Amino acid sequence: MIKTIFLNLALLVLKTIYAFIKIFPTENKITFISRQSNKPSVDIKLLSEALKKSLPNYKIVVLSKKIDDGLINKICYCFHIIKQMYHIATSKIVILDSYCISISVLNHKKNLKVIQMWHAIGLLKKAGYSIVNKTEGRKQTLAKTLKMHNNYDYILVSSDNLRKPFQKVFNCSNSQLITLPLPRVDLLKNKKYHENNCIKIFEEYPIMKDKKNILYVPTFRKNKDCHQNKIYELISNVNFEEYNLIIKLHPLSKIKIENNNVINDNKFSSIEMISACDFVISDYSTIIYEAAIAKKPLFFYAFDKDNYKGNRGFFINYEKEMPGLISGDSKEIITAIENQNFNLRKVNQFLNKYVDMKFKSCTDEIVKFIRKNLK
Repeated sequence: MIKTIFLNLALLVLKTIYAFIKIFPTENKITFISRQSNKPSVDIKLLSEALKKSLPNYKIVVLSKKIDDGLINKICYCFHIIKQMYHIATSKIVILDSYCISISVLNHKKNLKVIQMWHAIGLLKKAGYSIVNKTEGRKQTLAKTLKMHNNYDYILVSSDNLRKPFQKVFNCSNSQLITLPLPRVDLLKNKKYHENNCIKIFEEYPIMKDKKNILYVPTFRKNKDCHQNKIYELISNVNFEEYNLIIKLHPLSKIKIENNNVINDNKFSSIEMISACDFVISDYSTIIYEAAIAKKPLFFYAFDKDNYKGNRGFFINYEKEMPGLISGDSKEIITAIENQNFNLRKVNQFLNKYVDMKFKSCTDEIVKFIRKNLK
């Protein structure tokens, strides 16, 4: 109750400040806003560069800032919100890749268009409005107070087969959804991109040139101890004479893996690391779409599947549709890798169902869509 009252007061302050900021005239400007990282994502980089070339008379502004822990960091983010408000008020188009409080809770100029290009390719686990009041989701009172995912004109979706799930996530209409996969799809289809990644990664980790490489990219879990034990079980079943194990934990994970045989990488993104790996193990992460585009064999180490299904749930029939072995037994997963027990045809079928791969350039298609809205 007290938290809700405080939030409403804070929102009233923001609305009052914004009323004055909106006096500034609208410019020929497109603004990107992200709280996924303090650096622009690969999608924002690709799209912003393409827009600079296509719209040389437009100013392209990129605002990337995480909400880090700590009182000082949160106070700094409050000032960053005011910066967001100025650029929103003076832009013709705002492009997001996550929830943005400045967009959702404020009343904007009528000529502003807001495009949400959600940071994940495709969907797998439930999110947003579909898990309100669930263990992994927001409380309904908080979602209502913060007007979660409000004020979007358009939302990019990777495939027509994911329109209904996207409607549930964003509580939006079908007419708001535009079938256009993310710009990073273009990179993942590019052979030269993978070759350049391999050169950089092998320079950093020369041992990866001499063995087969297994990449483990798990979903974030609140139960750190259970997950850590399962990771050590996975490590214990890897034959390090023939294989390298590269672990890419979620950025929010507090797990520390102490094993000299394991490559605990924090120098490359998961997408970059896919280029240099022969097999990908995940669970409920949408990284499987990136791996599928790169034509990598997929395996699913789903030791807590039933709990995860109860706490969060899936939009896809997990047991029937995942294009690879699903097991809670790490030994079974590693044995399948050793025996080459995988089917890339199923991986490709899964990909084509949930990511529309017909576009020659997803980036160019999004630029065309943006230009159309500017007219």
